[in-house]
Amino acid sequence: QVQLVESGGGSVQAGGSLRLSCKVSTYTSNTNCMGWFRQAPGKEREGVASIDSDGDTSYADSVKGRFTISKDTPKNTLYLQMNILKPDDTAMYYCATGPKAACGGWWAGGYNNWGQGTQVTVSS
Repeated sequence: QVQLVESGGGSVQAGGSLRLSCKVSTYTSNTNCMGWFRQAPGKEREGVASIDSDGDTSYADSVKGRFTISKDTPKNTLYLQMNILKPDDTAMYYCATGPKAACGGWWAGGYNNWGQGTQVTVSS
């Protein structure tokens, strides 16, 4: 069973930066895709960024050029560097992992391990 623990959320002003971290308890075939999702109140959960076991990354159009996903395998940690934050980025951010095929799209159902979430609030 893969356990994920996020940290690094907080409150910032528009234009600011935050770095989210996700500690991964162990690597299995269900961590070959690792991603970040977010969910704002009253909205559906949406994919933000993903990285697969080959290091290939994908980003939602809304965050391209502002967010960077990376991983430190020896430290069992996934990161999301968020720059030039906007009020629309306000949401609960979740770390998720799944088989490599999950990285082929933004379907949350393709991921089978989820963290508890960390809140990001961006004020104007």
